[in-house]
Amino acid sequence: MDQFLKKHFIKQKMMRTVVYSLIPLVIASIYFFGWRALVLQIVVLIAGVATEWIYEKRQNKKVSEAIFVTCILYTLTLPPRTPFWIAVVGIVFGVFFAKEIFGGFGKNLFNPALVARAFVYISFPEPLTSQWSKVATGFPGGFGVYLTENVDAIARSTPMLTFRETGYLEPLKNLLLGNVAGSLGETCAILIILAGIYLIYKKVAAWQTMAAVFIGFTLTNTFFYLIGSPSIPNPIFGIFSGGFLFGMVFMATDPISSPKTKGGKWIYGILIGIVTVVIRGYALFAGGMMFAILVGNTFAPLIDEIVKYINKIRKEKKEKKVEVTA
Repeated sequence: MDQFLKKHFIKQKMMRTVVYSLIPLVIASIYFFGWRALVLQIVVLIAGVATEWIYEKRQNKKVSEAIFVTCILYTLTLPPRTPFWIAVVGIVFGVFFAKEIFGGFGKNLFNPALVARAFVYISFPEPLTSQWSKVATGFPGGFGVYLTENVDAIARSTPMLTFRETGYLEPLKNLLLGNVAGSLGETCAILIILAGIYLIYKKVAAWQTMAAVFIGFTLTNTFFYLIGSPSIPNPIFGIFSGGFLFGMVFMATDPISSPKTKGGKWIYGILIGIVTVVIRGYALFAGGMMFAILVGNTFAPLIDEIVKYINKIRKEKKEKKVEVTA
């Protein structure tokens, strides 16, 4: 197996670390929603790897191990009942149009997993926004079924959708433990937080980006909440629902589509946090994190250039002061 990977894949230790951090979430998705979560994951992996392999083979290049991260992340953002063909269409679109046409790994402007998710979200709104599954509890949970029961009422939908429709706030305990309907890997806040700590410890994800997203979101959400905006929930609920933590830990920190400079990471993260609140509260989409990160991806190169320019000006000023004092 190891020889096969060496022959056909570019070894990327960083990407393997991200995969390890995602394994608990994959297992949790099976527990919460049934074995269909794993089947969907396998189908997406096959389609995603095949898409990149076909493209790279034509140029006599190897497939990047980053494709495994892309496929797993994308699948974990999908509802449990997502039709297989829609999931396949999404990953093929994301890998090809957000990665390969830019030149492959390391050259893409946008996060491929997010592009894939946004594409199916917009193209197939009904199965992506209205067909949810009840979350399994107790033992053996979802390990005893192929797929948990369908949610048949808005009051049992995802926390953010339920809030927008009824104003009901899901208890914090349920959000922390994952006892809520939602996408496969976005419901259990505790596992996502632990994964974030692990990635920071391994120096794979930038803590500056995570901190900036958190600060930008919390301050903006708190401001609108305090002025009485009815479409904005309290910041604690906002942080632990709607895929915010998942996007903050895994998507916003993508080293390719995010800024490279330290200052850029702070600006980029704060921008994502602000835009997330605005989209959630005042746009059509309940899950603003996905689109906010794509907006951040768009401005990431420009942010880096501005930060580099400012740093250059500061450096020149310091050198002039040294020359004058000398």
